[in-house]
Amino acid sequence: MPEAIFRIKRHDPHKKEEAPRWDEFKVQYEGENLTVLEGLFYIQENLDGSLSFRYCCRASICGSCAMYINGAYRLACQTNVRHLTGNIVTVEPMPRLPLVKDLVCEMDDFFAKYEYIKPWLIRNSKDPDREIMQSPADRHKLNMPVDCILCGCCYSSCPSVWGEDNYLGPAALLKAYRFEVDSRDEARRERLPLFANERGVYRCHTIMNCVEACPKELSPTEGIQWLKKAAVRRRLFGRAK
Repeated sequence: MPEAIFRIKRHDPHKKEEAPRWDEFKVQYEGENLTVLEGLFYIQENLDGSLSFRYCCRASICGSCAMYINGAYRLACQTNVRHLTGNIVTVEPMPRLPLVKDLVCEMDDFFAKYEYIKPWLIRNSKDPDREIMQSPADRHKLNMPVDCILCGCCYSSCPSVWGEDNYLGPAALLKAYRFEVDSRDEARRERLPLFANERGVYRCHTIMNCVEACPKELSPTEGIQWLKKAAVRRRLFGRAK
């Protein structure tokens, strides 16, 4: 029966007398379909019930189980241990985020910045009598940004986030881009001051860590650069796009 060795970084910051440590667990499994999340379930249920981690959908669409696995940002529910090098699986919380316990990071700041950019459809005109139609070309513009699952991997990996607490971060800005290119939205002038400043798009230095870290293979940098150009056009020419 195959066996994987899970090497997990453990720490409870509320117990200040305890330093971070690495715990190792042996997980046996059948077949070839053990995910890292399933391995963590096995450890919690059979070996150490105090292990803390976050999960929800188990289908790689909610982003809750984002972790740092074998030196890369991954979703635990999406990562098969057979696809990793060797039989040792190192699991850490996402770096540079406040720690709640073990593999659980504090995400309040992340979601506060997400809410700040007003990530919802805003209509200023009279409610239409029927649905607002979109052309295939208009819908195509949304294909990339709508796939963001707000896992926080890009936020954790961004050097601008590390150096500037007030920076909105790539995830929030990608969501701003998602509504800026939505043909049904009518709040472009309203959102512009939220992201066209040193706290927003001008803090991005196109290092592109976010692109490498994204488990959904999205490009927050692409969206941020579009927002930069849109902001400049509006300031120079007063155009909405």
